[in-house]
Amino acid sequence: MSAREFEAFLARIYLDASARAAFKANPQGEALRAGLSKEECAALREMDWVSLEMAARSFANKRRSKPLRSRPRTFISRARQVATVLWHRIRSGG
Repeated sequence: MSAREFEAFLARIYLDASARAAFKANPQGEALRAGLSKEECAALREMDWVSLEMAARSFANKRRSKPLRSRPRTFISRARQVATVLWHRIRSGG
């Protein structure tokens, strides 16, 4: 999976409550269904669920509070930062 696809998967989890619930119920299955590698799946299983929910709430609050025009750029920038950190952790085995 490419970094862009990994970012898209994480963005879905952060933005879509039903996708997040499905992922929390079956992280391995949802990650594999999205095309993530075994290493990526393993890293996501170790995800801090409290932080995931806090980030999702934070993104939702920001989307509600900002003008529509500034939303995509702001969210995409933050989502890429988060995804990049996770991507490097997965690739480095950390």
